[in-house]
Amino acid sequence: MAVVIDTALKLVFDEILKLVVTQTMQSDKIKTQLKRLETTLKRIEPIFFEGRRLSKVLDRPEEETTMFIFHLEKGKELVVNCSRIKFWNVFQKIVYSNKLIRLNNELLWFFQIELQGNMMSTSMRSLIGIYDLSAKLDKVLSAVTTHALANRHLCRVPRLPEHIVGFNVHLQELKRRLLNYDTQVLVVSGPGGCGKTTLAKMLCHDNEIKVFGENILYVTVSRQSSFKIIINNIFEHYGKNHCEFQTDEEARNQLENLINGMGPKNMLLVLDDMWAESESIIHDLMFQTPGYKVLVTSRFLFPRFNSSTHALGLLNDEDARTLLCNFAFPSDGIPNVTDDLVNKTVRLCMGLPLALSVVGASLCGQPVLKWKTTLKKWSESGSILESNSSMLLSLKSSVDALDELPIVKECFLDLGSFPEDKRISAMVLIDMWVELYNLDNEGMYTSENLLELSLRNLINLVPIRKYAGELDGYCNELYVTQHGLLRELVIHMSSQEPVVERKRLFIEIHRNEFPTWWLAHKEQLINARILSISTDEAFYSNWYDLHAPKVEVLALNIRSKDYTLPEFIKRMGQLKVLIVTSYSDYPSQLHNLSFIECLSNLRTIRFEHVALSTIQPIFAIKNLRKVSFVMCEIGDALMSCFTESPYIKSNITDLEFDMCYDMKELPSGLCNLVHLRKLSITNCQELDVLPKGLESLSNLEILRLHCCTKLQELPESIGSLCNLSVIDISDCLSISVLPEEIGELCGLRVLKMDGCSGLQELPRSISKLSQLEDVICDEETSYSWMEFEGVIRNLKIHVVEDDRFESFMKIVK
Repeated sequence: MAVVIDTALKLVFDEILKLVVTQTMQSDKIKTQLKRLETTLKRIEPIFFEGRRLSKVLDRPEEETTMFIFHLEKGKELVVNCSRIKFWNVFQKIVYSNKLIRLNNELLWFFQIELQGNMMSTSMRSLIGIYDLSAKLDKVLSAVTTHALANRHLCRVPRLPEHIVGFNVHLQELKRRLLNYDTQVLVVSGPGGCGKTTLAKMLCHDNEIKVFGENILYVTVSRQSSFKIIINNIFEHYGKNHCEFQTDEEARNQLENLINGMGPKNMLLVLDDMWAESESIIHDLMFQTPGYKVLVTSRFLFPRFNSSTHALGLLNDEDARTLLCNFAFPSDGIPNVTDDLVNKTVRLCMGLPLALSVVGASLCGQPVLKWKTTLKKWSESGSILESNSSMLLSLKSSVDALDELPIVKECFLDLGSFPEDKRISAMVLIDMWVELYNLDNEGMYTSENLLELSLRNLINLVPIRKYAGELDGYCNELYVTQHGLLRELVIHMSSQEPVVERKRLFIEIHRNEFPTWWLAHKEQLINARILSISTDEAFYSNWYDLHAPKVEVLALNIRSKDYTLPEFIKRMGQLKVLIVTSYSDYPSQLHNLSFIECLSNLRTIRFEHVALSTIQPIFAIKNLRKVSFVMCEIGDALMSCFTESPYIKSNITDLEFDMCYDMKELPSGLCNLVHLRKLSITNCQELDVLPKGLESLSNLEILRLHCCTKLQELPESIGSLCNLSVIDISDCLSISVLPEEIGELCGLRVLKMDGCSGLQELPRSISKLSQLEDVICDEETSYSWMEFEGVIRNLKIHVVEDDRFESFMKIVK
């Protein structure tokens, strides 16, 4: 039966591809859609010549393959009908253009084709994209929930870093041992920064490991990760959301059932950066299931697994020199720096890959004198690998290189405020630094600090989506990540003074076990400007008092289902920035929000992944300027706030809602925030209408509505916003027409509208946008803009390529 289905599939596929390739249409719009469809089909085509049936590649039942054939048959009929359209029939061209868009989207439903590097064949890259889609599609078909959309990459294998040197021998040994039938658990152990994570990534990307197919699960284990959190991540990877395990034993049994239910498939579970106290977790993840393997990386040794441990040492001199030179001299050879200086620097790094890469980057482009002074500092501190703290001191030289940029150095040290192995929104850092260091309110110069740290390999900048333009909101599209050892360096450097004298105080509370110094000196004054408190899932919010009146930034990193703000926050009279972030599986319910309404100096608040029953205290803070709600349950609280107090007066100038999936509408009272300059409502996929009274927001300069996929129109009142300079309606799939009043926006300078697939035409009033400079759109929409290029003098049209993965995720709602 499978052979018959495959034969039918190939026959229909070849027919539609031939039709699309040979078809020439008069309409530019239809021609564009046909070319797009041809590209999709040609990228899918090699899969059918690899000798593997589609049902096997997708690991889906045959009835779904039959459904795919049905889509192709309908598509063939559609393309034939397109050829019959008369050149004068504009209406039919528009109708069939939309039908071609839908056909392409239906194909994307089955295939996510995302080229991933130059080392693989086209067909193999397509297969990888399909494996990736299969896991994501299962999630969508089971239940597309807020949490599933936000965490669909939890167990995906990360990309390989650049400049990998000296791991080939280790890789071959690791493959030999892992593929041995008798090996179930393999531990890679070595000091921090020696490349354990890099080696694990190399293994996962190796062709010989493809025997595990799509069942390679990569889990980064933080110190606070519990057994149930790890299991829940695995279940979410397979689309099984909302799994609440009462005990570790129940979680283990459910995972064993999941693995056994996969049949004869192989599975590789990678646990990256396990801590010493987590040895029992490895044991609990062992199952007597054929083809199931566990790979662990850790800077610690686990006595129970001594016989299955691979010790990862340091690089030899030749490889170490190669790695350092790759970062220090990326393209210009070794100008003016003698071999002796390079060799001495390499020797003092003692073969530690992280030290070599960070130090190399910090010395990149530096004069010989800088190399010599760096060597002198290192020589005076002794051997850099005598102990773990000495290893941290070896990396400290890269931070000392920031002495000439003191604010950048301070910014680097602020990164300890956030948990290990978690992405940090770049905007969170920008908001902190603007207030702490009196930098520009717009964040333009502040963002240079991020770029400087990135260039020195002290952080990684990760784009949220493929196109992160610099015309507006560049940092809104970036996350920051940092190597765990560099975070330890930050904490080490910030902990040299007594607790009460530290400028930055980073506190971790496990269960309700407060630090000894806190209990012993509850009345003692804390002088910190930055206070970060991280609590785990077992924390009960039973707070002890803390006297910290000089705190300007408070970061609360939480995991528990319910969380009560501490009462001592009311006495933080200098507090300027409040950041509350939940890393729990579900939004944490936040209590006692009323404690913050007396904080007259508070200027910026960010809530992430929390549930709020009321938000009225926020609008009572007189000097508050910016509020962000990210992945929050806020819909009811927002509506009730403006229903109970429709004429709220507030000085807020920047209001952000991102991924607030329960927010279906905006209250009309929001238009009474007359001081708003920026309004950002992004990825709120249930929002279908904006309030009509937007004309009250006369000071509004930036309106971002990215990926509000159900939003159907912009209100006519938008034409009254004479100060509006930037509009972003990218990926607003349901907007089919722009209001004629948009032509009244005399100050509009930037319009982002890529991914607006439902938009068919532009209003004639567009020609009146004399100040418009930049339009960001896709190829199809660009044709509509061409006729305005001669009318709007400084207009530049930026065409954005389709991102097929993003298109797929926007279609599924």
